[in-house]
Amino acid sequence: MTQSKFSLADVIALLTALAFSFVCFLGTNFYTLGNTEQSILLSTIIFLLLSGTALGAKLLKRTSSNFKTCFIWEMILLVLFSILTAYFTYSPFSHYFVVSDQKQVIQSKLTASIQQAADMYPEYELYAQKRETIYIGKLRSVVMAKHVSPGVYSDYDFKSSGGSDNKQIDSKMFTLHADLFPSNYGKKKTADSTWLADSRRIVNEWKAIGIADVIKNVEQNSKDWKTELVRLSRIREKGENANDFDYILSFNDVKTHFTTPDKPTPLSIGLAIIAYFLMLLPWIVTKRKGGKSGDILGLFGLGKSAADNEL
Repeated sequence: MTQSKFSLADVIALLTALAFSFVCFLGTNFYTLGNTEQSILLSTIIFLLLSGTALGAKLLKRTSSNFKTCFIWEMILLVLFSILTAYFTYSPFSHYFVVSDQKQVIQSKLTASIQQAADMYPEYELYAQKRETIYIGKLRSVVMAKHVSPGVYSDYDFKSSGGSDNKQIDSKMFTLHADLFPSNYGKKKTADSTWLADSRRIVNEWKAIGIADVIKNVEQNSKDWKTELVRLSRIREKGENANDFDYILSFNDVKTHFTTPDKPTPLSIGLAIIAYFLMLLPWIVTKRKGGKSGDILGLFGLGKSAADNEL
């Protein structure tokens, strides 16, 4: 019955250390903006240190040989365990809760950044539509005035032997549309829109692991998409006079919410205290083997002397 109790305590301690380390993983993942390898490495080290010192103290407590030496090492492990728990509680354990306390502000800023990126493609398509409308109107006016201004007719690359004017207009409009919307445009727009939709869901659902990727990439992705759309808009057709596509991007600072340490929250401190005692549960419930109470007191100069015992 006693052995079963100890075994259950060991399981509770290990699960608590694992849970504590996982929260440390989340806190590190926030602080490093998604450096998964570093986060896994640090959380693994934390798990090994806390579980090792806690269970090591328990094993020393139940050791019957070399009592004084084992007791000293037991106390050393307990002190080390307490120091490590306090240190890791301050960071990275508490950092997860510090960032999560700013959840609404972060969500608001990220949602705004995602929305302006999502609005970019519709804005470009509106820009392209206006260009096509202006250009076809200009082509038609040039055709109507070709006998009055044959030079202008030629400047727009119309040819008397190139077929009917309407067919040449259709051909030029087809070329303009193909330049503004190349064959990979639809595929790229779909891929970018999918990424934005996934990012919006991650932010709204506050997915702790994925949100760092959104923060790290939404600004750069938006700039890359804008650069590509501006590049497409710089193509000009014969006689066309148009402005390049322009789209204002502005990003609220979100990274500092994740990379700036702050004091632990009351919730993180409370949970860490609970975790501390649960991880020490095997040591607490283990009965000391070897040595007498006088032996323990004697280590601190509080036990009875040999003369006192004789009396």
